[in-house]
Amino acid sequence: MDDSTSAVDTATDAKIRAAFAQRIPGTTKLIIAQRISSVEHADRILVLDDGKIDGFDTHENLLKTNAIYREIYESQIQGGGDFDQPA
Repeated sequence: MDDSTSAVDTATDAKIRAAFAQRIPGTTKLIIAQRISSVEHADRILVLDDGKIDGFDTHENLLKTNAIYREIYESQIQGGGDFDQPA
């Protein structure tokens, strides 16, 4: 899914992710997203930089070890939330 939840708020995004987990368990799901909240609960996250793999790990580990991921995360939470959250 290519940024499939980009036009929805974070609460709806969470409901969509939960529905996928329940209705199609045990499958591999590829989610392409710009919003950290869309991928932070994934088993593994792939970080790309200029078409090259810059990181591949869990949300928690990427925050500790990957500068690009951490910068995106921090820029999204600076305003008090995600892109769709008021500052």
